[in-house]
Amino acid sequence: MSIFAFLAAAAASPAPATPALSPGEIVAAAPVSDWTPISAEDLLVMDLAPDAAGKARRVVIQLLPDPFSQGWVGNVRTLAATHWWDGLSVYRVQDNWVAQWGDGEGEDRLKAKPLPAGLARVPQERYVLRPEGPERSATHEELDTWLATIEGTHGAWHALTDKGAAIKDTDPYADETFFYRGWPLAASRKGPSAWPVHCYASIGVARDEPPDTGTGAELYAVIGHAPRQLDRNLAVIGRVIEGISYLSSLPRGAAPMGVYSDPAARTPILSVHSAAEVPDLPAYEYLSTESPSFRRYADASANHREPFYVQPAGGIDICNLKVPVRRRE
Repeated sequence: MSIFAFLAAAAASPAPATPALSPGEIVAAAPVSDWTPISAEDLLVMDLAPDAAGKARRVVIQLLPDPFSQGWVGNVRTLAATHWWDGLSVYRVQDNWVAQWGDGEGEDRLKAKPLPAGLARVPQERYVLRPEGPERSATHEELDTWLATIEGTHGAWHALTDKGAAIKDTDPYADETFFYRGWPLAASRKGPSAWPVHCYASIGVARDEPPDTGTGAELYAVIGHAPRQLDRNLAVIGRVIEGISYLSSLPRGAAPMGVYSDPAARTPILSVHSAAEVPDLPAYEYLSTESPSFRRYADASANHREPFYVQPAGGIDICNLKVPVRRRE
């Protein structure tokens, strides 16, 4: 074949398809304008005792924004401001479930550490957010109209999950799932109501039997598959944005529910401080869930088109669509 024939054949051949970007590549390429700073006022820093090799273990926690779970969030802020957790421990680690910290002697009234004054007693009705007025059954359109009144809700997610789009919006625990200012939430037409969901690294408030709802003194982080059955039954107050491995890798407790039967096995907490008290803490930001980059990231996460994948899934669970968080440069 002459060079001219070769060039003619090459020109007639279709151009190779542009390789599909992975979700991680989309996040890495997201412009600065698509990232939203996380206020230092919404961050707590929990320093655990160093590991056996002497390595520091720092867990950075972001608190849930208004209007969700604010009674418990306020209590957590008070507990951190009074350094109540300093010197306590992670005393329960249950495989594929949670790591829990607070006062390991709290069940013994003679040994329990006194709580600071001013903690709110939050009713269980506050597990969800509802509009004013009597409870009712809303239509799908009425639910969407109400959710749209909460600033920062689910526009980007609905752009993907509307009829005919790439991602199916189905959930066994709720009528809808969506994002609110970077947080995964769910909603029901009954009420109507909306609530934060339990995903990996979510932080919730441990409690006794209802009607107790917990003060926020005893907290847990999810370290396994998303336990969505806990939604609306315990309060979610935040999430770990850095250092979840220091909790998920702790030895599992052998006693029922993962409690350490030997107090010596507990992991000591050196301190829990607000970010303002930690001068060396970096700034953080999250990929805005209303941004074009998040839309592409969500689509790529639900429909992997990289060469490794044989069949795009065509859908994604709200907890599998982890909102990217990074240190600000």
